[in-house]
Formats: sequence, C-alpha cells, structure tokens
Amino acid sequence: MAEFCDLQIHIHGQQTFFTNERIVSKFCGKLRKIIKQEKRRTQIRNSGIEIDDFPGGADGFEQAIRFCYNNGAVEITVYNVSLLHCCAIFLGMTEKVSNFNLLHQTEVFLQGIFNWSWSDTITCLKSCESFFCYADSSGLLQKLLCSLLAKIAQKTDVNLLVSSSSSSSSSPDKYFNSDELKIKPSSSRKEWWFEDMTVLHPKTIEQFVKTIGAYGNNNNSLVLTRFLLHYLKTAVQSNNKSINSKTSEYSELANTAVHGVILIGKTAFSCRGLFWVLRIVSGLGQSRECQAGLEKLIGGMLDQATLDDLLIFGGHRGGAYDVNLVVRLIRLFVHADKVTLEKMKKVGKLMDKYLGEIGPDQHLKISKFLGIAQSLPDYARDCYDEVYKAIDIYLQSHPALSLEERSRLCRCLNYEKLGLEACKDLAKNPRIPPRIAVQALASQHSIIQMADQFVNDDYDSKYNQLVLYNNSYNFMRVKELEKIYNYKEKRGQMSRMSTVKGEPPQMPRFC
Repeated sequence: MAEFCDLQIHIHGQQTFFTNERIVSKFCGKLRKIIKQEKRRTQIRNSGIEIDDFPGGADGFEQAIRFCYNNGAVEITVYNVSLLHCCAIFLGMTEKVSNFNLLHQTEVFLQGIFNWSWSDTITCLKSCESFFCYADSSGLLQKLLCSLLAKIAQKTDVNLLVSSSSSSSSSPDKYFNSDELKIKPSSSRKEWWFEDMTVLHPKTIEQFVKTIGAYGNNNNSLVLTRFLLHYLKTAVQSNNKSINSKTSEYSELANTAVHGVILIGKTAFSCRGLFWVLRIVSGLGQSRECQAGLEKLIGGMLDQATLDDLLIFGGHRGGAYDVNLVVRLIRLFVHADKVTLEKMKKVGKLMDKYLGEIGPDQHLKISKFLGIAQSLPDYARDCYDEVYKAIDIYLQSHPALSLEERSRLCRCLNYEKLGLEACKDLAKNPRIPPRIAVQALASQHSIIQMADQFVNDDYDSKYNQLVLYNNSYNFMRVKELEKIYNYKEKRGQMSRMSTVKGEPPQMPRFC
C-alpha cells in the first residue's frame, strides 16, 4: 500500500493528505509542475508539499483529490460548484492537463446559472464565504450577483435600487417594522428579497452594493438603504458577541446606509425612525462624517423626539445612558435654522424628563448632568420645578457629594422661575446647601412678593414649619430666613409712616 501513498501534501499546516504522485499529477497541473522540479524532488519525498492558501482549506482539497481518485468524475451541485471551481483554478485542473478536467465541468454547470432558482443562487453565494477572495478574483462572485439581480428584477423595479424614489403619499404614515422605523407609505414595504439575503456575508453584500453602483456616498436609493438597515439590524441581533467597531466587517455597509439616510432622511424618516437608525449603526464603526451627518439630521428634528428615543445605552462606561450624544443633539438643535419658541420649549420639557430619568444613575458625573441642564437657553423653560426635582433625585443617589458640588449642581436653576411649592420644598430640603435655599427664596419674582407670601394671614404656621424643620441641622438657614422676615417688618413700618406723612415709602437697605 505504501507505494501508492508516495506524496504527502500539507494543507494550511493543519491536515496532511497521503496521495499517489501519479494520480494527482494526471489531473492537477500545479502539482505536476512542482513534482517535476528535480531540485525539489528530494525535499518533496522527505517532507511533502506545503500549501497554506488553498481555497476552502482541507475540505476543498479533499473534494479536489476525490475527483482525481474518481478518474475525473464528480457530482456537481449548487452546494459545491463554487468550491470545486476555485479549486480547479488553483490546482490548474484544465484541459491542458486532462480532457476530463474539473474546470470545464464546473464551467458547464455554471452556464445555467440564470436558470437557477432564487434559493439555489443564495445557497451558492453563501458557500463562497470561506474562499471569498478566490471566488471574487475568478469572476464567479460577479456572475452569481448578476444572476441574483436578474431574479430581483423579475419581480421588482430594479431601477429603485439605483435611484432614489421621490414619490409621496398623503395617506397616514405606517410603521416599516416592529423596530419603529417610520417612513412614507410609498417606500414602507419590506421587499420580498430582504430577509433571504441576511444570511450572506458582509463582504458579499458589499460586492452586491458595488455591482449596482451605490456604494458609499453614491447611495441614493431608498430601497437599498432600507435593505442595508434591515441587514445590519439582523446582524447586530444575531451576533452573540459585541461587534468590535474598530475592526467591524460592517463599517462600510453602515456608512453606505447612513449616506442614504442623510440624503433622503427628512422626506422618508421620522425622528423616531432616525433614532432607530442611530441605534443600529452605533458600534459598527461608521465614519465620523456619517455619524455627524446623522446626528445633525436628528438634532434638527429633536422637538419631535420622545423620552424613549433619548434613552440610548451608554456602553458600560460613564453611566447607563449616552448623555454625551444627547448634549450634542441639543447643541445641534439650538443652532439649527428656524427654531421657534414653541419648539424650544417642547425640547425644554423633554430635557426635564430626561434629567429625571438619568438622575438615579450612580455613575453619572455632575458635569454630564449639568451638560444637559445648562444646554438650553433660559427661555426654553417657563418653570424650573422639574429641574429641581431632577436635582433632588440626583442628590439622593449621590449622598457623598461635597457642599461645593451640591452648590454647583443647584446653580443651574433659575430661582425666579421656581414655583412657590418647589421653592418651599427646596428651603426645607436638607440636601440643598442653606445658602442656595436663601438665594432661591430671595430671587423670586421680587423680594417683596416672596416676603408677602411669608407674612400673609397664615404666615405664622408656614414660617414656624420652616423654622422648626430639622432645627439642629439647619440653624444657619433659619437665621437667613429671619432676615427676610425682619426686612418685611421694617418695610411695613416704613410704609405706614410714609402714608401718614403723605410721602412715598423708602426702601431700606437689605443686608
């Protein structure tokens, strides 16, 4: 038996095949050439032939050798034709070597490629993953993709893949899918071929996009953009391990999808749909240009966002949510064109809700909390009660903050826009620095209005509640409040004296 296994072939340093030199030389031109090199004959007989880049690895070589040992006969199917074709090219299994050569047989089988079923074409493309470069360089991949496009064109207007659809409809918007991508009805239908193509490798999809001339910033097709988003969403959901954004195989597909979204965004995507896109491409390694373009689009529509839209995972570091993203979106919104007062106030209310949501996060830094609280102009809020509530929530979740840190946090409040109940709660709140409480009381619409609130008919009970509250802890605050009370008493006396003399009341200096 040993005389029939006189040639060792090592594939990828992992598996060794013991073959017969005469048999493999009969069908494989490349191996015949190596064997005939007399200078290497001794080395070959002693250690064999090393092949490190064989298409399909050991599995591909085994199928090629079976062809040789079967005297040039093999069953070719859509499952193995791609691999056999690439093996035949690599090993030089052409008609120059044998009339019953493998390359000719695979080429004959591939001639009927346009008559294959849709599923056969997808299966054949899928089989090319482990030897993609060979399938691409041999031209086989292009033939398969052209066949795929031909089949799509039989049931779909293929022009929609290479040109943007500008049609619209006055009918109500419909949801594209369960992930809340909302687009115009004219383009909301998920095409029949979307789901089937999600099984293909990202490199294959890249070639598909390049074939139709819509790669990168050349993408102006809404249909292709929707497909890519569906493909990327499926990839993210099915990937058990987190995708490394620096080496992501999906980065260029993400860029292509985002280019399409930026081009047609306002006419095809709602604000919620854009946030859906942002969640999909986040972490896929898209370029800064694409990221910035998508954020600019969302920022201009921020008044249409909801609290759920803003609650984007922060990636384990710096808090539960991506607060930096929201800060960037607010800045883009504030500097956008045609921002009305109504829109500004709407965003102000949204940010108050967002502050209340992120406040309990124990990993959230003061700078990030203030970044949200101070990112809008003052006129965006008619009332700061909700901001105060969010600050109190934050203080409860961060009990170790210093006096200076607590004071810094409270300075984002406009005390003049605090309601009476909120101001009273602030004054009694042991987590609020005493000096801040006095400033809040003194900064109401006027010092006179605030003092009047504390000396009306039932002043004694309200004042006593403030004085008695946590007396041992809050002695300093009581002293400050007494100054307000004394001021009101002096003002009342001056007012009565001026009235008797017919002179206007003089305002005493308040210390």
